[in-house]
Amino acid sequence: MKVLDLRCSHGHAFEGWFASEDDFLDQNGRALIECPVCGDHAISRTPSAPRLNLSGAREVLPLPGSPAATPEPAGAPATSLPPQAQAAWLQGVRQLMARTEDVGTRFPEEARRIHYGEAPNRGIRGHATPEEREALQEEGIETVAIAVPRALDGPLQ
Repeated sequence: MKVLDLRCSHGHAFEGWFASEDDFLDQNGRALIECPVCGDHAISRTPSAPRLNLSGAREVLPLPGSPAATPEPAGAPATSLPPQAQAAWLQGVRQLMARTEDVGTRFPEEARRIHYGEAPNRGIRGHATPEEREALQEEGIETVAIAVPRALDGPLQ
């Protein structure tokens, strides 16, 4: 089993486990790998090295050209979240999904029914186009668009 350090085009870092290098290349070429944070399929492998525990360990310096060694220009937007922030975001999305009802593409209709008292008040989630979200907002119905990776659409683990 090979554990590879991966990064999406938005800068989210994560690990992937593969049977071999060829297995990674095959899956990546067929866009089967997706970022667990944003669902992006543009995945690249980042440099990694085995950790060696030696006596008299010294400060670990980043490799030249690695993201940690290349500071972003002043005023540039942050392109990746620290691992702790990614984990907190994923935990929040999991809680949101566990505490809301998935109404799928019926989201705009169900949000209206709840707003006008035709259905019980409850937390719902689903899909709406930008136009549908704008129409809901014009009716005074607040919505929040959250990108949920497809990996979280199935059973939560």
